[in-house]
Amino acid sequence: MRQHPQAGHGAHAAHADEGKHGSVQSYLVGFILAVILTVIPFWMVMDSNVSRKATLIAISLFAIVQIVVHLKYFLHLDFSTEGKPNTFSFLFTALVIVMLVGLSVWIIFSANALMM
Repeated sequence: MRQHPQAGHGAHAAHADEGKHGSVQSYLVGFILAVILTVIPFWMVMDSNVSRKATLIAISLFAIVQIVVHLKYFLHLDFSTEGKPNTFSFLFTALVIVMLVGLSVWIIFSANALMM
């Protein structure tokens, strides 16, 4: 039976994995921030005293901040030496998806305009 290369190193192996995957405290901070960033816009929608325009702007801003929180605390994307390749791979994938969807919608609307 082949043994894992880090098996038997005990605390060292656990400490090395913590850097890659994050700690419990990191996940808790991310979770608490995500809950706060969800509850505030929900409260703004439910409260009738906040204007519609302010609510839409706040929802958009909180959504952007929540995306950043998820990328940092749950996907562990950052610009450190170890995280740069993953971060750039994610950004390239997001760019390709945005271009694919955006250009597809543009082609569909152009085709529709030409057919009318």
